[in-house]
Amino acid sequence: MSVTRRILLAALSGLALTSFAASAASAVDLRIGWQQIVEPSRVPQAAGDYEKATGANITWSQFGSGADVVAAIASGSIDIGYVGSSPLTAAASQQLPIETIYIVGNIAEAEALAAKGVSSPQDLVGKKIATPFVSTSHYALLAALKHWNIDPKQVQILNLKPADIGAAWTRGDIDGAYVWDPVLTQIKTSGGKVIVDSAQVAQWGSPTFDAWIVRKDFADAHPDIVTAFVKTTAAAYKQYLVNPSAWGPDSDAAKAIAKLTGADAKDVPELLKGYVFPSLADEAGPDYLGGATVKAISDTAAFLVAQGKIPAALPDYSAYVTTKFVVDAAK
Repeated sequence: MSVTRRILLAALSGLALTSFAASAASAVDLRIGWQQIVEPSRVPQAAGDYEKATGANITWSQFGSGADVVAAIASGSIDIGYVGSSPLTAAASQQLPIETIYIVGNIAEAEALAAKGVSSPQDLVGKKIATPFVSTSHYALLAALKHWNIDPKQVQILNLKPADIGAAWTRGDIDGAYVWDPVLTQIKTSGGKVIVDSAQVAQWGSPTFDAWIVRKDFADAHPDIVTAFVKTTAAAYKQYLVNPSAWGPDSDAAKAIAKLTGADAKDVPELLKGYVFPSLADEAGPDYLGGATVKAISDTAAFLVAQGKIPAALPDYSAYVTTKFVVDAAK
């Protein structure tokens, strides 16, 4: 090889490396707050699909509850976060600069109140029941107590994160908990009896759901990234909805979900059934972001005000819900 050719190849190689470095340096930083919930988007998260789709430098931060995610959003330390309807309502009621961009699903059997030594709701009086405060489980617990005409002050309700609930249950420090999986399964398989689940609480007029929210300033600055995030999320749900049986205990999907969430792969198929997952087409419709989500947030706010959990409700929550990204993702 001639000296001239070697110099040319070296120069081209250096140019390529410089171009690659410049491209990497110019990529947008996207900070995502997630929770160890068993749901389909754990699969693209584990596979690195979000990084490929968005072209962003993604930092994934795990949180123990929606309240912690909201605190991180408020401090500006994350851009997109996974929350339940109760912490979402609290965030919107504080008028944090957020938008709801994707409804993960309505919570059914995925969250429940399980306890020992309790055969009827009235047996809860005096018992130590743990739940993460300002979570969907906390909201559902209060709604259930109201339905049963039990004053929450008659129950020793403890504010614990899921991991701490599991440890407290193992030690025998609590009588039960309203919580989600995998801790819920831990309680159910070690002496805990389900008293009520969130599907039943929804039938009583207090539905709950999980959602992805985004800081409005990030969404305004990087709409293409947010759309790519939503599109990748929706693709995972479509794969599940089209063929749930393909997500069996021995599937790669179940194993990926188990690895991220700490659940047992053999339990994943049943845990996925604990949610009612909407399709991307449903997301923009009247049952979700196109209507019902705003009403659900308003109803949740009214309940939280009555329970003294938030000082006041807003007259209109529509500014905190958008169909833009699910519509763009569907194009």
